Amino acid sequence: MEPEGWPGHIWLEGRTSVHLRNHQPKPSHMPRGPAAKTGEGFLNPAMAPARTRSVMLLADAIEHGWLVPEGKTIRALDALCATGVRPRRWRKEIPSQELLRITANDLDSDALAWARQSHKSNPVGDNLEWVPEPSRFAREQEGVVEDGIHWIEGDANKLMIQAPFQWIDLDPFGSPVGFLDAAIQAISRVGVLEVTATDTAALCGSAKTSAVRRYGAVGITDSYMHDDATRILLGTIARIAAMHDKSIHPILSLFDGHHVRVSVLLKRSKEEASDWRESIGYRIRSNPYHFSKQAEGEFSGPMWTGPIFDANIAGRMTAEKAISLCSGKDEDLPEDWDDIDIEHSKREIERTVRHISESAELLSQDHLLIAVDELGIAAGIGQIPSMKKIKSGLEDAGFKMARCHMPEAMFATNADWQTILEVARSAK
Repeated sequence: MEPEGWPGHIWLEGRTSVHLRNHQPKPSHMPRGPAAKTGEGFLNPAMAPARTRSVMLLADAIEHGWLVPEGKTIRALDALCATGVRPRRWRKEIPSQELLRITANDLDSDALAWARQSHKSNPVGDNLEWVPEPSRFAREQEGVVEDGIHWIEGDANKLMIQAPFQWIDLDPFGSPVGFLDAAIQAISRVGVLEVTATDTAALCGSAKTSAVRRYGAVGITDSYMHDDATRILLGTIARIAAMHDKSIHPILSLFDGHHVRVSVLLKRSKEEASDWRESIGYRIRSNPYHFSKQAEGEFSGPMWTGPIFDANIAGRMTAEKAISLCSGKDEDLPEDWDDIDIEHSKREIERTVRHISESAELLSQDHLLIAVDELGIAAGIGQIPSMKKIKSGLEDAGFKMARCHMPEAMFATNADWQTILEVARSAK
């Protein structure tokens, strides 16, 4: 039986056809910010870049074998799948599907019906069949496998307690803290946890009581608040992981548009988990800022102070790779798309990974993050030089510099503060 309002109208995200409900308008290309929620199980087009990066990371894990031994399957769960766009994109766009066991769960029966009908109406067509493994409690898994996706209608926390996964995606409406404990327990000895947080008022410092209540942290609304938000979320995950004898290794952590999105590798290790506080501290607002184990003066935190990228994995997230995996082929395109739609879609895919591969090396080690708008004031110059000139000057001085994937114009560098000021003054 088709869900009410079917078939709606067609949108293409990546290479995957998406059925939008009639009350949801056609998305604009390159949307920004939170979408107006038009009902349960709605599609937020501004989250498309996060879904594209999820496809790329999972494909990279299979291609380069850094998650499970070669030839072994990866059990991947979208715990709050809504209309099922992410798991359907995993199913459609990732090569070597025989190595994936995808589960899509949601508590909203209407959203799940819409997701399943979308999948039935746009089958992958490779005849992949598999049987879900029994739960931890020796009961058969609920739900049904259709065209390679195991659909379950249920409570996410309950499901994660019942079955282990090597890959879990948490994308709630608001804060993810209510799901973190169950998700971390559900991850196998080695696994990836991807987490989205849209409660940015708390993470960025403007909702201070919420920040303390949910994350046990304080933030400051300034140029570094988006990096603070990312690190506060990472610190929260590290703390909860340590409770379960697990350590975190950030793969890709960033602030994009209206949300924080982090992907971390979790490993079961009592020794490493015991050292989790080594990467926890405070950002002290000085000129420049610095991290400290102690809160002093004007500060934000506690937060994760270690690397936020994995150099090798994030370094492979190039525009060329994004296009080859996720850009629509001729057979994928909706009938009403013209050349402008196709070009805009390609640009949006490229924007998804902008600055990631070039900044991967710096963000995987100790670095200094510089807000360009504040650099002119600190250097005592009227006009701020271009990023190109700053990069050239720092490299001539023997340092590295890369622009970062941030809402503001920012760059990371391994140069010292005095050198940065000298380069800014001489490059104008």
